[in-house]
Amino acid sequence: MDKYREIFREEAKELLDEIQSALLALEQEPENSELIGRVFRAMHSLKGSGGMFGFDGISSFTHDIETVYDRVRDGKTKINNDLIDLTLQACDHINMRLIRDDDGDETLQNKANNILKEFANYLPKKNSKKSIISSLLRGADKNKPVEKSKAINKTYWIKFVPEPKIFSTGTNPILLLDEIRELGDCLIIAKTSKIPQLNELDPEQCLLHWDIILTTSQEQNAIRDVFIFVEDNCKLKIDIVDAKGYINSDSYQLFQNILTQKGKLKKADINRVIKDNTPLEPLLLEKEDGPSETKETLTEQQKPVLSEDKPEKEKTNEKETKKTVSNVRVSSEKLDTLINLIGELVTVQTSLSEQAVNQNDSELLPIAEDVERLTRELRDVSMEIRLIPIGTLFNRFKRLVRDISQQQGKEIELILEGEETELDKTLIEQLNDPMVHLIRNSIDHGIEKSDIREKLGKNKKGQIHISATQSGADVVIEIKDDGKGIDPQVIRAKAVDKGLIPSDSQLSDSEILQLICAPGFSTAEKISNISGRGVGMDVVKRNIEGLRGSVDIKSQKGIGTTIVLKLPLTLGIIEGLLVKIAGNNYALPLSLVEDCMAFGEKNNGQRIIDVRGEIVPYIRLREQYEILEDPPPYEHIVITSVNDRKTGFVVDEIIGKHQIVIKTLGKMYKNIDGLSGATILGDGSVALILDVPKLIYLAEKGEAGLVVN
Repeated sequence: MDKYREIFREEAKELLDEIQSALLALEQEPENSELIGRVFRAMHSLKGSGGMFGFDGISSFTHDIETVYDRVRDGKTKINNDLIDLTLQACDHINMRLIRDDDGDETLQNKANNILKEFANYLPKKNSKKSIISSLLRGADKNKPVEKSKAINKTYWIKFVPEPKIFSTGTNPILLLDEIRELGDCLIIAKTSKIPQLNELDPEQCLLHWDIILTTSQEQNAIRDVFIFVEDNCKLKIDIVDAKGYINSDSYQLFQNILTQKGKLKKADINRVIKDNTPLEPLLLEKEDGPSETKETLTEQQKPVLSEDKPEKEKTNEKETKKTVSNVRVSSEKLDTLINLIGELVTVQTSLSEQAVNQNDSELLPIAEDVERLTRELRDVSMEIRLIPIGTLFNRFKRLVRDISQQQGKEIELILEGEETELDKTLIEQLNDPMVHLIRNSIDHGIEKSDIREKLGKNKKGQIHISATQSGADVVIEIKDDGKGIDPQVIRAKAVDKGLIPSDSQLSDSEILQLICAPGFSTAEKISNISGRGVGMDVVKRNIEGLRGSVDIKSQKGIGTTIVLKLPLTLGIIEGLLVKIAGNNYALPLSLVEDCMAFGEKNNGQRIIDVRGEIVPYIRLREQYEILEDPPPYEHIVITSVNDRKTGFVVDEIIGKHQIVIKTLGKMYKNIDGLSGATILGDGSVALILDVPKLIYLAEKGEAGLVVN
């Protein structure tokens, strides 16, 4: 059961995200019935699954909330900001219960009671009188005059036939039938025709199915919501028997007699039940000697009731058209194991290909090519499995922006773009904290209050625009606000005051803006609970670079600020450029490489080179790693691009493109600046992976890396 409870936790968090997303959208479109339906269905799912997997506290807590949104869905209660705020509090409370997993916690229960008291204001007072029909079905005096209840105005005939394997999904059909009973007065008859002899009985299969006659004021959607979990694992048929409220307790008794004696309802039986009452529908009631099975005389709504048994060919067509895409939930640990195994396979495949080429074996070469092709396809498919839409991350920030902007007394609109862009699941998980820092900074430092914006001629409502696009093997994320921007002179003065730069340093505005990422740097005039403690941007930069990404800052005073994050699509296997320095193998991420060419130093010692009319600075990796032996007579230079800034790296030899399976360095080497990992080549040798952004940073500071050869 622990395994299934963990699965529920994951599903519950997704449902809470769905609820919060719909609620925030409802603030802008309070009449949107689709959004209201999303909230109701998600709450219904939480209630049902919670009870199924032992989270009784969550199940009981969400019951009244679901009822409120059922009333909203039916137009009996209006959605407003107070109800949305209250529901968001309820989501926070459910999330806390998921984390603490303790229904007996007194503090949690008190919090739940307080929230439910607020929700009770949106519910009508409960009527303690029992339904007349319910009393009659329980054996009350049938001779007593019956007054028709105004609340009961529709009667449905429901056929519920679960698949035999439904128990394996954790579903208890009895709980579903109990929910049906809560909708109104009903008659439930279990059908046992599919139960075999005892020696053939499989106790793990559900061999019962049910006929249900339900009288309720609810619409058909409310009935379908009860079976929302099992709609793909059952046959469900819901037909209106009486749309005018003519069914009474005597009719229920007659239905029961027919179902228990015959085991099956037919059109003639329905006519017989209703015949003693006011006619149900003129078209439904035909003369007993008339053409009772003539379907042409029926309305579209009534046809299903009178034609229970469809031709075999029609049933087959229905099965063919009802095709659903099934999903399988797999733990991230298993995916990591799969990626590691494929990484090992890539290494073995590379070794096989090299052996085939070196031996020039005509029989082995085709086999090596096939293995290489299959390995590449397997690698691509496995990497795609790990990719999920970045919208799963972006949608979390809607609530963050809403709450902080209200706390700050600002009007801010969050605009999301490129939510369908896919990124490695591990990257998305690790992006949350850095992006929260950036959004908090935009709200706290960037966007002005409404009255100030109006004086400046801006729209009183500020905007934060978050977008994601795929660029080659990278994903580019932009966080842009239309606030007051960053004044480079203020940054410069603060940096000089903190001793980060000398007072006479000559820096461009772009270089000055990068100083924001220095540890402990902050321009906040006062510390708040939002930002201003000087631990924001340096943490962002360190975390993003730890993911082999980069951070770029662009800003215009009075117009706004844009933070650009550039990240690889995945962390496991990348394309790289293999080079040699002093006989050792190194690799550069191919996504950063712009060009390669022969190198001849003819610039009087200045570390710049003309690349097709553009002046590009370069770094000698021999010097960076303190390799003292003389370089070869002919060297090469690799031109890279980081944050739109080109930098060259001088190497001895360029070997070529190579699939890189990234391996982490050991504890003794993991903190070496300028290295981000290692990979194993086909011949068993190790190639170190260069951390290009860090090498550029070290070169600008004039620091050499550690000796690694």
